[in-house]
Amino acid sequence: MSKAKDIIEFALKEGRKVLSEWEAKQVLADYGIPVTREFLVKDEKELSSAAEGIGYPLVLKGCSPEVAHKTEQQLVWVDVRNEGEAVDAFQNIMNKMNGTASGVLVQELIKGRRELVAGLTRDAQFGPCVMFGLGGIFTEILDDVSFRLAPLNQGDALEMMREIRGRKILDSVRGMEAADREALAQLLINLGRIGLEEPSVNEIDINPLILSGAKPVAVDALISLAD
Repeated sequence: MSKAKDIIEFALKEGRKVLSEWEAKQVLADYGIPVTREFLVKDEKELSSAAEGIGYPLVLKGCSPEVAHKTEQQLVWVDVRNEGEAVDAFQNIMNKMNGTASGVLVQELIKGRRELVAGLTRDAQFGPCVMFGLGGIFTEILDDVSFRLAPLNQGDALEMMREIRGRKILDSVRGMEAADREALAQLLINLGRIGLEEPSVNEIDINPLILSGAKPVAVDALISLAD
């Protein structure tokens, strides 16, 4: 059995309908989707080891399947630059989690100004549908997304990129190199595979999907499940 299936089955046996960000990214990584380098830590000793393994600057996040909107609850600390800041952030997050924490996610800081969104939704009539568009705060404001039924081939994925109104964000612009469209296409194809091969996955939301140079990296991810 794959790591993704193990994680999903474990969550369902616990009666959960949502994976933690840590679990969600492990599922994505098992399907070849690039995610941030990160560690889930539960004490300051593990925090120190994780920080040493990744290197500063870091992002620290509260991590629990019970917490979906981390930013609104002030559970995300960005650009943590040294051990003192990391300990302060860790303690603050753990206090705010108030016993619901699975732990704190210690994550590399991805530097990229272009934010995309990608995901999957399971339509009652058509089955798994892959989504791609502009991400970050622009997802809800601009509603600039494209959909395709799974399975996808490379041509389908490339066509999705051409369909969004903000498609020029993928070009070489303002000193930034053009997005690696082949890597993006493979990511979308792999999302479709998850929908087809993991029937318990109801929805996937990767937002933001940041372009680090030319390469896409899933910085945050949410996966919801259905029986």
